Amino acid sequence: MRKFSALLFLLLLVNFPARSQSNGATVSGLIKDKNTFSVMAYANVALQRSSDSMVVFATISNEQGRFMLEKIQPGTYFLVCSYTGYLSKRQVLVVGTINNFLEMGSIELTPDAASLTGVTVVGKQAAVTARMDKKVFGVTENLSQAGGSVLDVMKNIPGVTTSQDGKISIRGSDKVMVLIDGKQTALTGFGGQSSLENIPASAIERIEIINNPSAKFDANGNAGIINIIYKKEKKEGFNGKIGISGGLGALWIKAGNYPDIRPQYQRTPKFNPSLSLNYKKNKVNLFLQADDLYTHTLNKNEFSDRIYDTGDTIRQQLKRNRITHLVTVKSGMDWTVDASNTFTISGLFSSEKIIDRGDQPFFNGSLTERKRLWQFLEDELKTTATASAGWQHKFIEPGRILNAGINYTFHREDEKYFFTNILPAYTGLDSFKLISDEHVLDLTIDYVEPLRYGRLEAGLKFRGRSIPTNMLFQPGINSPLDVDAGGWATYKETIPAVYGNYILENNRWEMEAGLRVEYAHLNYEVNPDHPTYSSDGYDYFRPFPNLRLAYKLNEHNKLVVFYNNRVDRPNEVDIRIFPKYDDAEIIKVGNPALRPQFTQTMEFSYKSDWAKGYLLTSLFHKRTTATIARIGTIVPGNTLIYNVFQNAGRSSNTGMELMVSHKTADWATLSLNLTGYYNRIDAFTILNKYPQESLYSAEQQQIFSGNIKLNGLFKLASNWESQLSAIYLAPDIIPQGKIRARFSIDMGLKKKTKSGKGEWFVNATDIANSLRIKREIVGDGFSYSSIDYLETQVIRMGYNIKF
Repeated sequence: MRKFSALLFLLLLVNFPARSQSNGATVSGLIKDKNTFSVMAYANVALQRSSDSMVVFATISNEQGRFMLEKIQPGTYFLVCSYTGYLSKRQVLVVGTINNFLEMGSIELTPDAASLTGVTVVGKQAAVTARMDKKVFGVTENLSQAGGSVLDVMKNIPGVTTSQDGKISIRGSDKVMVLIDGKQTALTGFGGQSSLENIPASAIERIEIINNPSAKFDANGNAGIINIIYKKEKKEGFNGKIGISGGLGALWIKAGNYPDIRPQYQRTPKFNPSLSLNYKKNKVNLFLQADDLYTHTLNKNEFSDRIYDTGDTIRQQLKRNRITHLVTVKSGMDWTVDASNTFTISGLFSSEKIIDRGDQPFFNGSLTERKRLWQFLEDELKTTATASAGWQHKFIEPGRILNAGINYTFHREDEKYFFTNILPAYTGLDSFKLISDEHVLDLTIDYVEPLRYGRLEAGLKFRGRSIPTNMLFQPGINSPLDVDAGGWATYKETIPAVYGNYILENNRWEMEAGLRVEYAHLNYEVNPDHPTYSSDGYDYFRPFPNLRLAYKLNEHNKLVVFYNNRVDRPNEVDIRIFPKYDDAEIIKVGNPALRPQFTQTMEFSYKSDWAKGYLLTSLFHKRTTATIARIGTIVPGNTLIYNVFQNAGRSSNTGMELMVSHKTADWATLSLNLTGYYNRIDAFTILNKYPQESLYSAEQQQIFSGNIKLNGLFKLASNWESQLSAIYLAPDIIPQGKIRARFSIDMGLKKKTKSGKGEWFVNATDIANSLRIKREIVGDGFSYSSIDYLETQVIRMGYNIKF
């Protein structure tokens, strides 16, 4: 009860509006293009005396197109807005003595047809925002991954790396919170990451990378936040975009199969039609985004050698041919009731069908004797539905805003596995069926109060999450499945939170100081017949502070210091009690006793920009307690390896990141990203309970790792554009071992039609076919090395047209 009382007290504190007195009035507004309704950054805004047209105040609009003029004394003025290639707009402004805040609303500038003859003006959002709190990357600018997935696009984003299991990492950590339009959804995962490889890039407008999130965001995800922004037009009238793309992957065999198994996929087809529609009239804006993604993929082709201290050696191949069919529809409506109130209602539906056909032969060390062949068919259907409603109220004072929202998500995982276990003496047929229904309800309130030199942000959030799961095993002859480990389990999570942010800015300094307070309660109920695990859970009540302090050396150079506290709560699949048999002898199991890991982050950054480019360099240090990792152990007398999530003690990550981009010529822009870090996992000892209790101890691991990304964009003749990207990932440590270096080159071409509304593209990933995933693992009583020759080389082409 004390915890909830303290939480209520903090809620009252952070939501109490703070007001300030100032001399003179504040005038603000938004600059837009009259034809496209897009915001215009860096437009000139001048205030002239009506008596003699003398300029008394001047500024430029920010990256969101907004401007603000402060300390304006009572009188009559002309407000003049201008931008190169546009007609200037002048309007009368009367400043009185009653209102201290004057909101001018949207000021629309009309393109000057005469000055634009023979000239193409292209607006592009800065990769690094002026506040340096996030990096923004447009998906349409990524030519080498057009027609692919969101995961494909991530490969070329500075500071982000991807793995063969569909996960992304930032600066060496995969503890990333992925949002869609600023919200967590089951489509990308609430606690971890999922299905990024199956979200079509054609549906996405841009991707935001937030390394040091403010208190406004959930505290989950120590590596930061990736915010995926769906396309949403707001042009007047009816408009949209139609696209279609197709491709082929696995054009050549990287490594042939072991004997007597089914062929691996070759020349795998990819097909992705997409549709974007928008209708805006007066106060109503309707939008729809629909995608249909159909792919065949050589999802895995891993060769492993396991060596045991007993002298036994097992050589195996795990080949997985995958068919994926994903349909996604996102639709909604914006209703501007009046100048002060806007309602938004939206929904998303996704149906993902996955068919996996796998073969896994096991041989002796000399490949002269096959011990057994494990074949499986996975038939999985994932269904996701979300419904969101939001209300925004703008007060009379410019910048004072109240937002309220509700978001409900339903996600069903219907998974069936059918196994054929072929041994010299017999053939066994086994199967299991899993049903998991996830229900999530989020309620949010956010408030912004403008101050004389900044603003105050405050809000609250409540989350309720429930995931009942049921696993049914159906064993065959001499079944290797642990049939007693089935049954039911229910995951229940409740998280109320409040936050407050104070933002201050003057001509030299910027400060953002925030505090988020969360209470988390998790209860994991396990059926009482489970042979190993019992019901468990955890709760915590703690603050998560953040600080951003910036000093402006001049107009083009800035220094910033960040401090952040974050948490990584175990996802439901991390604690799920049911063993998974898509690898028959390296078995993955969850752990209900898993606890959250907590991370402190400090970062020092410097940014310099010039007319044709920018430089951003950062030094960072992370320190994590109760590090979550999969740990492999064996049972004496058995060659099966059990990979179970554990809290592996302390770890740290210290490094530097450098981003530099420069327009070397009118037709060429080169970008380089270097990330280097010292990764360390301290010595630890854990108690593994599945399938029977065993202690495991590991010595300290450490390595210097990082990655290099080089990207070139080139404008060619006849409306052609090209891109060439090269990526090098250095060796890195993973729990109990290492992952070796990886390298790939991607390229793409795009041609716009004469009308400017259509475009053709063609691209190829991993054109040298050089990408392989090599791992080395050392455990108590065993070691193994593996090379995964999964599909990485894909050629795509497509066409998009706007109307």
